[in-house]
Amino acid sequence: MIFPVLLAVSASLHAALVSPPQYAAARATVSAATPKKPAGPKKKPVQQQKKITRLTSAKTPAAATIHSTMPRGRAELTDDLSSMIGRAKTGQWGVLVVSLSTGDTLFATNPDQQLLPASTMKLFTSSLALDRFGADGKFETTVLRAGSLGSDGVLHGDLFLRGAGDPTLTGRLAEDGAAAPMDALARQIAAAGVKHVTGDVVGDASAFLDGHVPEGWRTRYLQASYAARVSALSFNENKMTIVVRPSGGHAELSFQPPVSGIPISNAVKITPSSTGARIGVRQDSAGRLVVAGWIGAQSGQHSYQVMVEGPELFAAGALRAALIAQGVTVDGPVRTGTSPREAVAIATFDSPPLQEIITQMNGESNNHFAELLFRDAASSVGAPGSAENGNILLRRFLYEKADVTPTAVFAADGSGLSTLDRVTARAMVKLLGYVRKAPWGPVLESSLPVAGETETLKHRMRATAAMGNLHAKTGTTNDVASLGGYVTAKDGQQLAFSFIYNGKDRWRAKEAMDAMGVTLASYSKE
Repeated sequence: MIFPVLLAVSASLHAALVSPPQYAAARATVSAATPKKPAGPKKKPVQQQKKITRLTSAKTPAAATIHSTMPRGRAELTDDLSSMIGRAKTGQWGVLVVSLSTGDTLFATNPDQQLLPASTMKLFTSSLALDRFGADGKFETTVLRAGSLGSDGVLHGDLFLRGAGDPTLTGRLAEDGAAAPMDALARQIAAAGVKHVTGDVVGDASAFLDGHVPEGWRTRYLQASYAARVSALSFNENKMTIVVRPSGGHAELSFQPPVSGIPISNAVKITPSSTGARIGVRQDSAGRLVVAGWIGAQSGQHSYQVMVEGPELFAAGALRAALIAQGVTVDGPVRTGTSPREAVAIATFDSPPLQEIITQMNGESNNHFAELLFRDAASSVGAPGSAENGNILLRRFLYEKADVTPTAVFAADGSGLSTLDRVTARAMVKLLGYVRKAPWGPVLESSLPVAGETETLKHRMRATAAMGNLHAKTGTTNDVASLGGYVTAKDGQQLAFSFIYNGKDRWRAKEAMDAMGVTLASYSKE
């Protein structure tokens, strides 16, 4: 078990998830036990004269725009960034800017305030996963047979589809044209001599211990595509599309990607002379799909995306459909279970290298990828895959590698969607400093969106000194705006920064962050 090793990091670390008040109390204990480093050199006097570059926006009145500046020296930088932060009238800020070139702190506001990070939490998840697996690490999904396989190709028993937390197991062809994962597995099973399965196809997600919904996720998130369920055996990011079309006197259902063996209740009625439709889809606690409502007899097909409540059944159903397409007969339905020790592996499918997964995750800000990688990290050291163990391992990693006080970060999940997550700006900047030294650092840094050019920063800070220069992870929820990453100052200094805002004036805070990012890109120490 991992717990004795990880808990040795500090007497105040807890194996169980703790609430923010408990977390704050734990932080005080650890801070008292952690030796303080000597204070840095005093700030040098700087000139007070500055140039101001005014940015205008077609959407925001000029008088309300937060302008970037071109500060010379720390005093000007402090004045300017403080003014920008102050334009968000409500809420809390945690900000830290450090020169990686000199080690100097250039600006700080509440750097040790524990705040909700939103998707900048993925910086921590990315680093933990890369530290555990390396840039070339892969996740292997395995099919095992339990029972004897006769010379006639009849398997007298079940097939087990065992997940290993691969977030990329999809129903699509690979970019290089290779077969989709379930098709590839089905072909290997057939090549192993299996022609007929007398038992069931069983989904095994025992590598993770968590429930499907992380602690702290709001109920209103759960039908959104960014809040897919979490399972060691996840398929197609645990989203399926149900296609409904009229066929004579009944409604015909089909699925994308194809699945088979999942119990379905089709209660859709046909309405004569209508071209419309009103259909609802839900999945009950037993995994049964219930499709109800009506569709017009003269209607075309209608498609509905469903967030899968039982990922293990969904994945097993996809494998069963792929087997049937390969000509393999399967007598039993799908169910969930754990592979017996004597089961024999007959097919495997490897994920892409972790560096590709990280690049996709941070570019898209993909929550599902982050949740699986966070639990995968705990599994990699022999502990059950859970957010609880992931949090303990993350704290240990940050303490040992990045000199971060263990309780400066609390991760209830790996994506930043949980309302229980807490990080400090100092912890984020210290992590960013370590990333620059880590052997896998270039992988993480290259995965970050680029201001004015790519992904979630494509339309921000365009035509400024930050464009093509500032690389950072974004974070946004209803109550959070955050940005953390790197930028090169005008004088060549390499800067690491963390901007975290919690409050209702989120759009104003994002405008301030963009102005701050451009200001850092325009900064000169003299």
